[in-house]
Amino acid sequence: MAKAPVFVSFDFDNDKVLKDFIIGQSKHGDSPFSVIDHSLKEAAPEKDWKEKARRAIKRADVVIVMVGPKTHKAPGVLAEVAIARDEDKKIIQVIGYKDGNYTAVANAGRLYSWNWDNLKKLLS
Repeated sequence: MAKAPVFVSFDFDNDKVLKDFIIGQSKHGDSPFSVIDHSLKEAAPEKDWKEKARRAIKRADVVIVMVGPKTHKAPGVLAEVAIARDEDKKIIQVIGYKDGNYTAVANAGRLYSWNWDNLKKLLS
């Protein structure tokens, strides 16, 4: 079975570790997805980062939003979600940490717990 190509959006300033964790999961032999790209916002973003993000999101079947405590306010994530909506991509929000109270990113759909069964169901 082919693995679904995903774009990972995350709060660059606060949750870089979540990107590493989801990339690690994508490398498991039974993973239903592969990470083709991840959030392109950088501390000092290039002028054309939104266009680069759009190209990467177009290549993905799904955009996974890794949700941390401040993700719902992260400008880069909000822009990437808007691009995903423009490109009519499926968006999945996954709670990145076990503890805490998390707010879903606006217009990015339902918030799911991060566990292997959920990922397999959502990405298969």
